[in-house]
Formats: sequence, C-alpha cells, structure tokens
Amino acid sequence: MAGKYAKFVCLMADLLVAAILASCTAQPESGEFLTLPARFADEGHAEPLVALEAFRDETNFFIRYQVGNEFLYTGGDWADRIELKAIEGGAVQGGPFIVPLQYHRPESWSETPVERVSATILSSDEWERFRDAFISSMLPRSGRVGIVLHFFVDDYFLYFDEEGVFQSTLLVDKPAEYKIRSQVSFGEFLESGVPLLEAYLVEKNIVDRRILFNTGDTGVYSLPFLYVNLELPLAVFTRYEPKGRLTEPTRAVPILQTAGHLTQSHSAAIVLRPVSSIYRLFFIAKEAVTETARPDWLVALDAVPIEPIYTGPGMNLEVWEAKLDELTGRSSSRGTIEYLVDGEEFFTRFIDAVTTAKERIHLRTYIFDNDDYAERIGEMLKRRSNEGVEVKMLFDGFGTIVSTIEQQQTLPEDWKGTASVREFLEDGSNIDVRQTPNPWFTGDHVKTIVLDGRRAFTGGMNIAREYRYDWHDLMMEVHGPVVNILQDEFNKAWVHAGFFGDYGYVAQRMMPTPNDAEDLGYPIRVLFTRVDDPEIFRAQREAIRDAKRYIYVENAYFTDDAMLYELVKARRRGVDVRVIMPLVTDRGPITRNNALAANVMLEHGIRVYVYPGMSHIKAAVFDGWACLGSANWDKWSLAINKELNLATSEPEAVEGLIQRIFETDFALSPELTEPFPERWTDFLLELMGDYIF
Repeated sequence: MAGKYAKFVCLMADLLVAAILASCTAQPESGEFLTLPARFADEGHAEPLVALEAFRDETNFFIRYQVGNEFLYTGGDWADRIELKAIEGGAVQGGPFIVPLQYHRPESWSETPVERVSATILSSDEWERFRDAFISSMLPRSGRVGIVLHFFVDDYFLYFDEEGVFQSTLLVDKPAEYKIRSQVSFGEFLESGVPLLEAYLVEKNIVDRRILFNTGDTGVYSLPFLYVNLELPLAVFTRYEPKGRLTEPTRAVPILQTAGHLTQSHSAAIVLRPVSSIYRLFFIAKEAVTETARPDWLVALDAVPIEPIYTGPGMNLEVWEAKLDELTGRSSSRGTIEYLVDGEEFFTRFIDAVTTAKERIHLRTYIFDNDDYAERIGEMLKRRSNEGVEVKMLFDGFGTIVSTIEQQQTLPEDWKGTASVREFLEDGSNIDVRQTPNPWFTGDHVKTIVLDGRRAFTGGMNIAREYRYDWHDLMMEVHGPVVNILQDEFNKAWVHAGFFGDYGYVAQRMMPTPNDAEDLGYPIRVLFTRVDDPEIFRAQREAIRDAKRYIYVENAYFTDDAMLYELVKARRRGVDVRVIMPLVTDRGPITRNNALAANVMLEHGIRVYVYPGMSHIKAAVFDGWACLGSANWDKWSLAINKELNLATSEPEAVEGLIQRIFETDFALSPELTEPFPERWTDFLLELMGDYIF
C-alpha cells in the first residue's frame, strides 16, 4: 500500500511541475484564438479555455469548453500515443503525456461513447494557490535571481519579479537583469515538492480519481487541460497546436542555395579574396601530392616490438612549453577555462550570457541550423539585437546550407524549418549576418562566441538541435586576456567575409590586439589551423613524439594517417595510448574509416574505447598537456579548414579535463577486444578518404 501511495504522490508531483510551467509561462498578445496564424509558439495570447465537461473512452477524449462568450467542442485520439494496457500492467510510467487538441468546432459531437468515463473538473486557482507556496519554498522573492528547470526537452527560468509575483518563462526569454542561481533537473524539482504536495492533497480532500484541471495556459502550443486518472495512474496534457508553419520550404530550395553559394564562392568571392583563394588552392594541391607520395608507414612498424607501459616521469612541461613557443612563434596568453560538457550545461550557460550581455555578441560558427532549437536561439539573438545589443553572426556558408538539407532523427515530425537561415536571422532584427565563402570547398570550422569582449565560449558545438539534445560534446567558457585573442580572430574573420575581403583582412591584421582584460588565470595557448600553417597538427604531432607516460584522445573522426602512425609509434615505445571514438558517426563513410583505424590501433597495442552514442568531442591530453577545441583528427581539420583549439599545461585545468571527460567516458565506453569486421569496400573508402576526409 505504501508503495502504491508513493507512486501516486510521485505522479501528482509530475503533474504539479508540468501544470506550474503550463499555467505560468508568459505569452505575448495575439489575435482571435480560433484563427491564429500558424507561425511560432510565442506569437499568440488568447482568452483561456475553460473546460465545462470532459470524458473519454478507450481511444478518444472529448472536452466541451468555453472561450470568451463561445462554447466549443474539442477532442482527439490518444490511444496511438498512450499504451493503456502497458500502463494498466504497470510496465511504464503513466505520464505525463501530451496529446494535441485535434479540432475546435461550435457543433456538438455527432457520436459519443456509450460507456464513457467522466472526470471532475477543477479550476486553475487550485494550482495557483499551491504553486505560490511550493515555489516560495525554493526561490528567494528578491535579489533578481532564479533557477533553471530542465523539463523534458525544454529549459525554463523560474523567478519572482520585482512585485514578488512568480514568473516562469522559457530560458531563452529570461529577463536580462536576472541571473541564474542554480539548475535543477526534473527529478530534483519533483522530489522537493512531494512533502508539500502530500499536505495539499489531504487539505483539499480530493476523492474523485479522474480529474481534469484547467491550467489557465493560453496561446499557440499551450497546455490548457490536464487529465489525471489516479487509479492507473495516468496523466495527459492536451495541447493547442497550429496546423503547420506558414511557409514550408522544399528540399530543392537549400540545394539551389548550395549551388548558388558555391558558384559565388568561386567567382565574385575569388575576386574579393584573390590572394587567400589562390593560397588555399596551392596548399590543397600540395597536400594531395604529399598524400599520394606517402608510403604505407604502418607496414614498417610490424617488426618493432611493443614495449611494456612506461611508469617513469612524463615529459618536462616547462621544456615542452618553450618548444611550443618556438614552434608557433609566440608565447602563451593567460586566462581560465571552465569545461561545459554536453548541451544542457553549455546552452544553459550560453543563454544566460546572451540574455545578460550589455554591449555586443559576436558569434562565429560552422553551422547555424534551421531546426526547432536553432530557431529558438535565433529568436533570442534577434530580440537582443532589437534591444540595442550589437549582434554579429558569422557562419560557414557551405556548412550551414548543407545542414538545412539534412534532417535529424529526433526532429519533430511536423517541423518545417526556414529555407534560408540568413533571411530568418535578418528578418525583423538588427543582426548583422555574414556567410563565409568556401573556395575549393574549404571551410571555417571555428566555433567561438565573444560577449562584451570579456567572456567567451569555444569548442566543438554548433547551433543545432543535436548539440543540445542528442550528442556528447564539449565547450569551454574562458575569461582573461585570452578572450582578446578570440575577439581579434573574430574581427579578422568578420572583415575577411565582408565586401573588402583580403584587403579588409590585411588592414585588420595591422591593428593591435586589444589587451584590456584583467591579467588573471594561468597560461593558455591558442592554436590554429590556417591556410599556410597547420599549427594544431604540428603541435599535437610533436606532443605525441615527446610523450613518455600517456596519451588520451577522444575524437569523432580518425582519418589522418599521419596522426595514426604517430600514435602507433608512441604505443610501441611504451606510452599508454588510449582512444575514445563513437561506433557510428554522423557521416557514413567516415564510420568505416574509423573502424579500420580502430583495428590498426588495436593491432598495435592501443586501447580503443567505443563511446555508446555520438561523441563529437575533440580533446587530447599528452603527459599533462591538454589540447582541445574544434579540430577533428582528419585531413580537413588538420591541414585545410580554419580551426581553433586551446591548450594548457596548468595541472588543475588538465586534471579537470581528465576527470570530466576521459575518466567518465572510459567508464561509459566498452573497450574493444576484437577487431571490427572488414570489407573490401572499406579499404576503397579509406583510400578515397585520404583525399576527401
């Protein structure tokens, strides 16, 4: 009995949390409810729907409601979304589910079930009274702070306003003057409300086990009704949804955009950027010739014995840093690094930084997608630009356009993204948008966000749904003088993508890098892949050669033979080499290249761990020196595209990376003990990959 009651309390807590969010989310004003245009979720505010009658059968639900002076009928099919038999058998948790209100009409139902199950209807006032008591137990009523609640696939910001009134809004709509005090998961939030919920249920003496709550939520995508069956238990939210977007792009549009962009990249763009375009062509050709003339290095190593793991001291980091000064021609900067692992951590911090920025937001990314989450980020940036904050957006033209053609598996089925990301960002905003041209199919793979010139983010994440919800990835928040370097790099890339092209870039390079940040933190080195200087490749290759004790690498793409060769040599001389890679990547042919690389590493004594999912992390540690950022271990990142990594020998920063990424992922990832099956086509793909990947 106690277990059943505990399940009942937990279910009610589920409902409470969802109802709090549904009834308190602010919605802007709009026009007539039944004729709302189908655009975005935050476009409409309507009069609340007030349920007057509600019942269901085994497959459908029926609700009669009032909106203003109108009496309307709605309902829908819920059986295809909810496995009632499984719930009755206790196989799954009974909610909360969300089903759409599939119609709204003034005529009564032509047919209603003979054996119908009715529900007692409760007002939204019942929730409002409890809501204030519950939220007050968690949040201060003053101080302009709030908490972030991660609720399924949405992030909410909960706070009390200046009048002491509780407010809940999507995190992207967080008021600029409020700061995030803490983050809580759905489970943590739920657990904290159970004692108060128990007392409330006793106080209200609710007897009926089938209840329909009016939540008071209004507008497009609102959740106006909540059905609860406490006997199963079962909880179902109903949601008002528009029929679809006003515009529905066809796949032909982005394909034409891609063709147009590449044509422009090899015509007018070359006129504006003649030196850099020819420079890139020369180095691409040079790389192809070098790859062609390169012998099969691994064959020569078969006769070299694999030494036992070395247990002595690692490489001298002071000597190593001096060597890097010579290799790069400059010394380290200074600053601090905080690791933000996966989308929940990064995007929560990123949104907080964007919503509180005072002067400028400069965002440089490879992909700004047209999915639902990217569009939400875009709306936030548009709003900030219209509030007087300078917003500059620089994205790689080819990477972004191609991403709009691809469809992520977790994207909502009814989602229809905008055809042009650039037009979407510029429409109704003051955002200044530029696309990086792609001569000879080269790209700008750097991901940096600099805010007010004093705070920056960099790493591997683009602005797209998969980075928030689906993939394992890493970003860094950095402070200190190193931010000036990231700002300067943005400025150079910005002018280079503009009308003056190479000429603007030369002028920008002649300007001194600002140095007004507080001189704090520890040495941090910024490394690049540039047209004429593969710094990231050279630095990591030398680190592999100098390492004595251990090398840890996590990367999604292992197609560079030179790095693979160096790892094999390091292991054969006694270095503990461990690699984490995903079994399946987002690029099919590269997956097979990864499988062959994993087999080679396993054959030569390297420990290979297969991450259970898509890991997009690009990080490595060599005897206490960490190097991480945007660069994959493939030809494009190490020799051709623009890339940016950060590197440091600071013990605390390196140990933090090892603990948060490598120790965690080693534990999560099964170790490979037998080689992957190989097919003859894999070797053909690998040969092609030497030139393509």
